[in-house]
Amino acid sequence: MKQIYKRRHSARHAPQPGEPTTGPLTAEELQLAARNHAMPLEAMRRDVTPPGLHYVLTHFDIPEGDAASWHLQINGAVERSWELRLAALKKDPAITIPVTLECAGNGRSLLTPRPVSQPWVLEGVGTAEWTGVPLAYLLAKAGVLDEATDVVFTGADAGIQGGVRQQYARSLPIHEAMRPDVVLAYRMNGRDLPPQHGYPLRLVVPGWYGMASVKWLRSIEVVTAPFKGFQQAEAYRYQDNEYDAGTPVTRIRVRSLMVPPGIPDSFTRARVLQAGPVMLEGRAWSGRGAVTKVEVGIDGEWVAAHLEKPAGPFAWCRWTLPWVADPGPHELACRATDSTGATQPLEQNWNYQGMGNNVVQRVAVTVE
Repeated sequence: MKQIYKRRHSARHAPQPGEPTTGPLTAEELQLAARNHAMPLEAMRRDVTPPGLHYVLTHFDIPEGDAASWHLQINGAVERSWELRLAALKKDPAITIPVTLECAGNGRSLLTPRPVSQPWVLEGVGTAEWTGVPLAYLLAKAGVLDEATDVVFTGADAGIQGGVRQQYARSLPIHEAMRPDVVLAYRMNGRDLPPQHGYPLRLVVPGWYGMASVKWLRSIEVVTAPFKGFQQAEAYRYQDNEYDAGTPVTRIRVRSLMVPPGIPDSFTRARVLQAGPVMLEGRAWSGRGAVTKVEVGIDGEWVAAHLEKPAGPFAWCRWTLPWVADPGPHELACRATDSTGATQPLEQNWNYQGMGNNVVQRVAVTVE
């Protein structure tokens, strides 16, 4: 691994993220932040996030999509390989499923020292209703061979990362790919996918961080050995340091977020609200089990919030808590627990790539 990383950082290749830092944001981070898109936290008042408010993360350029010429290749360790046009795909049985997607790097900029990459704060998330054909249906038609272990998904987006020229590609273990809720989606919230969300076709993997939901999907290959592509073997891993092989990022860790109450200062986003009754609200989700509890911290004292039923097993749930706000400064926080017993930590989950940091959100407010 050490030699691989030395090769990545060679001057012969495009600039790559550097060592974690406690310094100000770099020009490269600001450039990434301008290209990508966070969901405003006030959008959590909606059960379903409009496409223009839903978070967006693109590794390379957004490909030009043409539904008329688009085709999907399905091959590898299957009994029947074929190419499928979008019009034919839309004739297959379809499902619609509400799914909360979150970027694996959400919360990265809050880590100390800060891994240098897309500088998410807390807003790399969104919930949409995805319509398309279950992946398991197409795999069943292809006839997956007994020796198959993984399914590789390749998008049309191409670029260089880690010094490696590549098309974005990820894989799923065969047992995950055969789940009935993994979908090849061509609609988002009842309309054709917007360009930035994968038009004309994308994969949606409920419960997994967003890197698994490959956009601009062009091929599906069933393989008989674990996939070793860059986005699988080197990116999206929990690492202690640069030379640690790490463990793969998979399902979404439990998280809750609060809609910041009151009104913001336009520059600092500091919150100001009037004294008296206020309804605190937010959303909670987990890819590993149902959310069973959300607690709200008010100046260090934790109180159980009311949970509403989610729209589906992989969609966020709304929580609320009435609060009588006294004049003065206050710190609000929220933390969720899921059915596996996992609870959000009060301190950061530091790792070299800045993945899965589900630390408790804290909101400073001034009550007038």
